[in-house]
Amino acid sequence: MSAYTDLVRLLKDDALSGVEGKPTLKERGDKAYWYAARRVGTEMRFIYIGEDSDETRARIDRIEELRATAKDRQAERSRLVRLLRAEGMTPTDRATGSILSAMAAAGTFRLGGTIVGTNAFRLYEGELGIRLPIGGMANTGDIDIAQFEKLSVALQDQVDPGLAETFSALKFDPLPALDQGRTWRWAQGGSGQLVEFLTPAFGDETIRDLPALGVNAQGLNYLNFLIAEPIHAAAIYRSGVLVQVPRPERYAIHKLIVADRRRDGAGSLKSAKDREQAAFLIEAMAVDRPDDLTDAYVTASEVGLRWREHIGNSLKRMPETKLILDGLGE
Repeated sequence: MSAYTDLVRLLKDDALSGVEGKPTLKERGDKAYWYAARRVGTEMRFIYIGEDSDETRARIDRIEELRATAKDRQAERSRLVRLLRAEGMTPTDRATGSILSAMAAAGTFRLGGTIVGTNAFRLYEGELGIRLPIGGMANTGDIDIAQFEKLSVALQDQVDPGLAETFSALKFDPLPALDQGRTWRWAQGGSGQLVEFLTPAFGDETIRDLPALGVNAQGLNYLNFLIAEPIHAAAIYRSGVLVQVPRPERYAIHKLIVADRRRDGAGSLKSAKDREQAAFLIEAMAVDRPDDLTDAYVTASEVGLRWREHIGNSLKRMPETKLILDGLGE
């Protein structure tokens, strides 16, 4: 866990040191965001750095030092990745790693894109200091990227190069959608790898625009709970790739909700996998992070009756997990 934590810290240092321009704070509604401002021709370009926080300000104060020590960090990151591989941490496979690396370079995760689904689950190994189970629940599937629509609009920055260009270079083709000209899924020829973009919905699950990422996205209810307050993670590929994932406690409780939503018919296999992942994380976090788990469980349960019903229906099929959650407050 120490090596993994160091790797994430170094990747976050690199993310800032690689941005050129003068740090500038801008307020958007009730939040403030840091940008790097630089002149491009006759116009000023503002490149998003991150939401205002003590951690972001501390890095900005050290920005010149971070730029001067970039080569040393690269060597240390490579050493840490070798150490983590030697210790048995699950690396990101080449196909997935190359896609995540390209999306990170374009700014997908810097601009609030968050990996959801099994690819996020696999990245909790380092965050929680646990061994992933060998079997179906950890088998990777599609790469799902989610972002809040309001955040995408508010940032007033965009990936560069565009993701359509990035995917084309990796031999991905856009998949046709019911709404012509609105693309939210890309498939890679040969490998069958699929990348999908999602965004929270509050009612109708329609296709929305994500201007910061330059793509469309499928709206999904309950997704807002999952991607609130995401965390950084390191994909073990090359010398590490900085990405963003949901908080593990929110991921676990969200899986209880979606497992009940798709428990019948074609979704039954995915529903079983959802419950397996939720049970695994809840068992692990009940020991090491019970307060975080309790907070996520209570927060979701208090949203409304429909949320409690979905959680309760899943837990009826998971008596051991229900016992763990019921015992958190004791």
